[in-house]
Formats: sequence, C-alpha cells, structure tokens
Amino acid sequence: QVQLMESGGGSVQAGGSLRLSCVASGYSYSRYCMAWFRQAPGKEREAVARINSGGSTYYHDSVQGRFTISRDNPKNTLFLQMNALKPEDTALYYCAAMGYYSSSCPTNRDAYDYWGQGTQVTVSS
Repeated sequence: QVQLMESGGGSVQAGGSLRLSCVASGYSYSRYCMAWFRQAPGKEREAVARINSGGSTYYHDSVQGRFTISRDNPKNTLFLQMNALKPEDTALYYCAAMGYYSSSCPTNRDAYDYWGQGTQVTVSS
C-alpha cells in the first residue's frame, strides 16, 4: 500500500521560510515523478514544483527562484524548501507521486496516482 506523509507546514510571516517533507512508503520512489501541489480556498489545485527521476525540476512561475524541490532517494523523502514566503503562498500543500514513468512530470493533477493528506502553510503579512 502506497502512503505519502507530509510534514513541516505552519504559520510564518511574509519573508519567512518553511521546509516541507514528504516520506513515501510502499512505493518505488526513485523511479517516478513527484510533485508538490497546493490548493487555496476557492481555487484550483495547482502544481507548485515537480521533479523527475533524474532530478530535473520544474516550477510554477509564481514560485520560481523562491522554492526548491529536491529528493533524497535512499530515504524515500521529497522536500520543498520555501523562502521569501508571501501571503499568496497560503494554501494546503500536497505531496503527489506518479505511478508511471514520465520525463517531464505533468502539471495536471490527474496524472498523479498517489497523494498525501496535505499540510497547511499560512503566511501573514
């Protein structure tokens, strides 16, 4: 059974930093794309950052230069380092994993087979 467990969310002031973690179990972690999505109230869930099995990374324009996605394959852990946080970054953040190989890691949420429960990030001005 595949499980993804996020941690690291919290409340910070604008300009602050947070580091999200996602531990995967029951899953061939290193072979497939993984991603961080976020969903704010009343908005669609959007792909914030994605990373493929080779370590190539892709970012939403709104977080480029501020967020960094990385993976520690031996530890089956995905990370999202978030710096220079803005109030508009406030959302529920989800870890997601694909169940088949893709080199480009789609932004479409339907391409991802496994999801964590989400961790809340709140940024105050």
